[in-house]
Amino acid sequence: MRDSILRVRVPATSANLGAGFDTLGMALSLYNIFCVSEKLPEGEFRSDVIGEGVRELSDARSNMVVKSYIDACEKWGVRGCGFSVCSHNAIPLCRGLGSSAGAVVAGVLIAKALNGIDVSEDELLRMMTRIEGHPDNVAPCYLGGMTVSCWDGEELRYVRLPSLPPDMHIVAAVPNVRVRTSDARGALPDKVEFKDAVFNLGRAALLTAAWATGSWEHLAWGMDDKLHQPYRTKLFPGGEVIMDRVRAIPGCLGVAISGSGPSVIALVRGKPRKVAETMCNTFSEYGVESLFFVLEGNAEGARVETPLAFT
Repeated sequence: MRDSILRVRVPATSANLGAGFDTLGMALSLYNIFCVSEKLPEGEFRSDVIGEGVRELSDARSNMVVKSYIDACEKWGVRGCGFSVCSHNAIPLCRGLGSSAGAVVAGVLIAKALNGIDVSEDELLRMMTRIEGHPDNVAPCYLGGMTVSCWDGEELRYVRLPSLPPDMHIVAAVPNVRVRTSDARGALPDKVEFKDAVFNLGRAALLTAAWATGSWEHLAWGMDDKLHQPYRTKLFPGGEVIMDRVRAIPGCLGVAISGSGPSVIALVRGKPRKVAETMCNTFSEYGVESLFFVLEGNAEGARVETPLAFT
């Protein structure tokens, strides 16, 4: 890392949090780090990967960081230089923890830094959203913490909510099963019942208000959902039972599929061990290996460092 000319660190994220489909997202204290070691001629890229995705992402042209960099340069009308990057990946791929959003955020920030592009924070986030297609992951990844965001295809509005209390943990259970976002979206119905739409409006409003005021006792209701989770729990083994089991554990304030899944997250006040064990035991019961992380939900957003910051 000391030989890098630029280093970008991005956090994992958990989108939706149940009722907040495509609008709510939270940064988590699990990070990917992208080290740019040198500039290369325009159109030339080299990529090395350490950790998650070592097989899939070593081809520079298929690497989302490089693709997002190229896309951002083209949209800004800049003939960007090439570069060599080494990705240190800790965020699991295709598990609902925002790995693709992190790559998009990193690619846009590298485009700005390497080519001296002078744009505002709002414009950076709009560019990230244009490339990703929706803001629920890129907004918390870039800003950190918990965010509410709305995107109409052109304009973006977002609010960063207050921090969680220090004794609140995020337990993320990650099964050894992949669910691609396209498959998870394909599982959703074209139409929903009016009563289900009203249900989710109330729950999403309650979740946001509870978070803003520290009324954590309302999270279990606020994280309930009828728009996407009933369909997505069918996409991975144990999905249809795990949330009910975890929700019943004392100290668990709320549980949800993380993003499009199959990871499941729980907000826990106090000791998280029982929640983590129940999650992993449930996946094991259904024949799936898993691992878990105990994380902070007040994670920093994306950070760009030059050599002076870490030599």
